Amino acid sequence: MLEPAEMFKVLSVDTRVRILDLLKARGPLGTKDIASTLGITPAAVSQHLKILKQAGLLRSERQGFWIPYAINEAAMDQCRELLTEVCTCGCRGTGEWARKEIKGQPLDSLKQYARKLESELRDVQCRIKEIEKE
Repeated sequence: MLEPAEMFKVLSVDTRVRILDLLKARGPLGTKDIASTLGITPAAVSQHLKILKQAGLLRSERQGFWIPYAINEAAMDQCRELLTEVCTCGCRGTGEWARKEIKGQPLDSLKQYARKLESELRDVQCRIKEIEKE
């Protein structure tokens, strides 16, 4: 696993975060599928995948001519732990606002957090439907 500063550097590129979001939502994908979904070249995707894999955030295993890339859940858990250490939202890593912290937070901040949770729930529900169809 990378040092915290290096991990933040890897995740500071929007395309890499979009790749992680895509793999989280749709499961393992090859370079061409990622490229066509994100609207960038396969060569650009390959470079981002290389960096994400070197950081330990992705795993891949060749299956004939196809190399599917998937999220390395253990590394993502470590990343979450790292973010929890520097988090200031009051959730203490639970994903929920600490009750005593809510009183001091502006209403807009809570509404933004609620929208984020709703979005995550929609993503999870979509993934459940995709898996049920398989």
